[in-house]
Amino acid sequence: MSKEWHTASAPGKFVILGEHSVVYGKPAVVLATDRRITCSVRRSKRNTLNGEPIEFSKQPHFRYLTRNLRHAVDFVTRSDIPAGAGLGSSAALSAAVALALSTMAGNDPAERELVEEAYNAELAAQGSGSPMDASACVHGNGIGVNIPGCEDRKLWKFSRGGRSWCVSDIDVPDMTFVIGNTGIRAPTGPQVDKVRRFAKRSNFATEMIEEIGNITLSGYDALRKNDVETLGRMMLMDHKLLSILGVSCKELNKLVNASMPYSYGAKLTGSGGGGCMVALTDEPEKVASVIENRGGTAYIVSAGAQGARVEDGESQSPLFDVSSYE
Repeated sequence: MSKEWHTASAPGKFVILGEHSVVYGKPAVVLATDRRITCSVRRSKRNTLNGEPIEFSKQPHFRYLTRNLRHAVDFVTRSDIPAGAGLGSSAALSAAVALALSTMAGNDPAERELVEEAYNAELAAQGSGSPMDASACVHGNGIGVNIPGCEDRKLWKFSRGGRSWCVSDIDVPDMTFVIGNTGIRAPTGPQVDKVRRFAKRSNFATEMIEEIGNITLSGYDALRKNDVETLGRMMLMDHKLLSILGVSCKELNKLVNASMPYSYGAKLTGSGGGGCMVALTDEPEKVASVIENRGGTAYIVSAGAQGARVEDGESQSPLFDVSSYE
């Protein structure tokens, strides 16, 4: 039995505009970050994760991604993406594991195939969602979802449950962002379900989802023109609408408000309920400082990172525990 390690990594992501509304087929804009998850795999006599036996009942991503294997696998992971923070930890884990397993099997999957595998693993874990995160973590750089006029840069299209998502590559201007982590774990599934229940019983919620889609298109146009002032305004408007939908919280609002004197705009990023916010700024150190002073953890990030890729060597011990990723 070969003991050769096969290693792959994938970046996290943050949503500039459009989370939650993208589940309903509306547009979204997402950028990959320079924070990554790395996974190493090798054939084994039993299934292990970082040296411990895997309980597949508690590991839906790994359960799905190993569904067709006829042998056991040792998994070693390393992550600098916190779980449940809205930074694409679930999708990045799924993409890195899927690519490492494909490499071990001697395959070189196309991006579209890798996105589908990672997206289905997320659905197995969460039960619902869009292919936005998986697309961003596999492709890297920046993606637009259902953005009119991007047909010449189309990457792929997914359809599910009567909704469609057309994913396109977009350019990422040289902008500076600071992510603030509240430290509150907020898995995606319950937040998506909360908005779905609200939309079913209220036309007002449906109108908010539609308006988020309109704001996203305006924000994308500003991003394309490198117009940070307009993009910042759209981010703040998006945050206010997401708050009305009930997916923000006082801790997120506190970090958003604290960053505004030094930012063009700020908003929650990801599913909300906790997790992270993101600020667009020319003064990243000041924004990071006020976030830390308000009890958050700040990350100054580079956007537009490379997507899922094969790596050399074995992943080392984890920074964040991927066994808790949902």
